[in-house]
Amino acid sequence: METIAASKFKVSCLSVVNRVNKTRKPVVITRYGKPVAEVVPPARIPKRPKNWLGHMAGTAKILGDIVGPVFDESEFDALR
Repeated sequence: METIAASKFKVSCLSVVNRVNKTRKPVVITRYGKPVAEVVPPARIPKRPKNWLGHMAGTAKILGDIVGPVFDESEFDALR
C-alpha cells in the first residue's frame, strides 16, 4: 500500500485522489511517520439504466385540485 506524508498530500491532494479513483488502490497518509488517514476508492455504484426517465409513470395519484388556490381568499388578512 502506498504511503504519503501529510505535507506532500496537502500539496498534491487532487492528483492523489484522482490516482486512487483510477487505480482503485488506497493511499495511507502519514504524519511524523505514523498513519493518520487513508484515502480509499468509493464503493462501486451500480450504473443507472438508460431508460430510467419515466420509470415511475403511473405510480402517483392526484388528490384534489392542483391548480386552484390552497386557501380561501377570505382567510388572508392582506386581501381584506
